[in-house]
Amino acid sequence: MSPRNTKEIKVGGLAMGGQNPIRIQSMCNTKTEDVEKTVNQIHELERAGCEIIRVAVPTMEAAKSLKAIKKQIHIPLVADIHFDYRLAIAAIEHGADKIRINPGNIGARERVKAVVDKAREGNIPIRVGVNSGSLEKHFLEKYGGVTAEGIVESALEKVAMIEDMGYGNLVISIKSSHVMMSVKAHELISQKTRYPLHVGITEAGTLTSGNIKSAVGLGIILNQGIGDTVRVSLTGEPVEEIKSAKLILRALGLRKGGVEVVSCPTCGRTRIDLIRLANQVENMVAEFDHLNIKVAVMGCVVNGPGEAKEADLGIAGGIGEGLLIRHGQVVRKLPEGQLLAALREELVKMGQNL
Repeated sequence: MSPRNTKEIKVGGLAMGGQNPIRIQSMCNTKTEDVEKTVNQIHELERAGCEIIRVAVPTMEAAKSLKAIKKQIHIPLVADIHFDYRLAIAAIEHGADKIRINPGNIGARERVKAVVDKAREGNIPIRVGVNSGSLEKHFLEKYGGVTAEGIVESALEKVAMIEDMGYGNLVISIKSSHVMMSVKAHELISQKTRYPLHVGITEAGTLTSGNIKSAVGLGIILNQGIGDTVRVSLTGEPVEEIKSAKLILRALGLRKGGVEVVSCPTCGRTRIDLIRLANQVENMVAEFDHLNIKVAVMGCVVNGPGEAKEADLGIAGGIGEGLLIRHGQVVRKLPEGQLLAALREELVKMGQNL
């Protein structure tokens, strides 16, 4: 993996780019005008590990709501703007830590400049976003359709326009729902700019298909040292995006900490409801993000202890009972219904001993 060599910027009080950790973000699916619901969702995302949150700003009421939202949250707030430059200006005036625009749909150069001038007043970063679905006609004609080259050229053209206005506090986002097109586009743009890159596979899909597309695409991109902040775009609850992003980063060795859950596939030897138990464990360990350990969930007592020996803790099921395992050694035999509670008790003890 090559080291990232991008420019460091500040989003609120959070440093991004340079040698900082890859920042995890998501986007609320609430109506921004509903301050209470939006704040509640952001709090849930904060607890899950979200570091930057974006909200839609389609109306002036939404832009004005940012002030009240920002007072009640603890992570940087990004305003997502399309078409109306006045909403971008209002969002900055009401406390947005960063704005996301596509200069191509903001309109005339004068309108883009008005946004840039307002951002300059508070040194607010601008995320310049280009999606494959919004590629301009002249790039479609030049490259014979939507291509990675066209996406990159479109983004860099917009970056150059803002640089010509004397502003360089920028983040670049180039996205496609086509996994390998996204990979190629990020490989190309990483060779042409030092601005921080927001990476993701847009419109990836539902929890299953979206996670697979995102894991493949982001895995390839991030493993090349490309990317400074990431969103896993899923058709589902935003908190699932945070869970997936953390798992992807941990799998690549880009994030440390948190409990890694490993579980065996079911087979004819399985004597407990392993699927349910494994999911219960995965949900339960989310509150122990301060631990850096591996927990194994095994379906039988025949192979369970041996297969779990590389884990710090493990549970393995039998017929109506199961084993609590520590580093491959059986600690206790328990009724099946007590396995989850016993595992949680061990995790609490480990946390207290830090």
